[in-house]
Amino acid sequence: MKTDDFDYYLPEELIAQTPLEKRDSSRLLVLDRKTGNIEHKHFTDIVDYLEEGDTLVLNDTKVLPARLIGSKEETGAVIEVLLLKNIKDDIWECLTKPARRIKKGTIVSFGDGKLKMKCLEEFDEGIRHFEMIYDGIFYEILDELGTMPLPPYIHEKLEDGSRYQTVYAKEVGSAAAPTAGLHFTEELLNKIKNKKVNICYVTLHVGLGTFRPVSVENVENHEMHSEFYTMSKETADLLNETRKKGKRIIAVGTTSTRTLETIAGKNNGIFKEESGFTKIFIYPGYEFKGIDCLITNFHLPKSTLVMLVSALAGKDNILNAYKTAVEEKYRFFSFGDSMFIK
Repeated sequence: MKTDDFDYYLPEELIAQTPLEKRDSSRLLVLDRKTGNIEHKHFTDIVDYLEEGDTLVLNDTKVLPARLIGSKEETGAVIEVLLLKNIKDDIWECLTKPARRIKKGTIVSFGDGKLKMKCLEEFDEGIRHFEMIYDGIFYEILDELGTMPLPPYIHEKLEDGSRYQTVYAKEVGSAAAPTAGLHFTEELLNKIKNKKVNICYVTLHVGLGTFRPVSVENVENHEMHSEFYTMSKETADLLNETRKKGKRIIAVGTTSTRTLETIAGKNNGIFKEESGFTKIFIYPGYEFKGIDCLITNFHLPKSTLVMLVSALAGKDNILNAYKTAVEEKYRFFSFGDSMFIK
């Protein structure tokens, strides 16, 4: 399977640079994965596609203000650091730019020394492990000094940082937002609950994989970075009950999907309370054990996420849906429109 098989044409002007004024006013492309049929709706219409007893699974991770601009202590050179994940205590995995300037032992200073980072280990692709040096509460310092780490294809300044968080974001730890959830409002979630659809939460802290293109020719040779996930007993019990009753599990986003498939895949389709790190890579040929339907955004050409949705709906169906979305001038990527794969 070739990476180029998952390419598609996307005019640059269709990459959404800013969020819409109202979260739930985005468009919704509904794809029937059995027939390939496509409907054009608005996101608020999602309620019509959910049935009593279905369970909607949301990722409640919260994006860190993880992008920091500082200077190298010895030379004053400007250094950009993106926090990816907390390894333990005050040690973090980070993406650095320009990485060639950061060697083991290098100290980078931020906010006139309010926060310092000492490089402990060097890895490929600009990855470094840093020890954080500070006085006080780390996350308060980060709130003061850091900014939202928007994806590289967004060039406009985000005026309201909360628009790159879901309305239900709770567990701090992501380097990027689980963007399929950005379309939901409290009002819409209440409408879904009133229809007697269950809502539950998992956590997956989105890491480097989001920013990393597939650079290998053969899909099977790509290696995912690990991301931390957790599922509570309450969520596991509800999902097992949903299955038992013959109702559907609907994942909101590829991050929820990867969490559900990691757990169900290890336990023969049963959900259990657990935490850990996942490197699951879902591409065509994969047999889904955790989800029935998916609410998702439109993803980058040749990305692991296009491969994931192709595994669920079929590559031809997905590429046709994407071609249709381009023709209909849907908005793409993080602040773009949505798709429901049923």
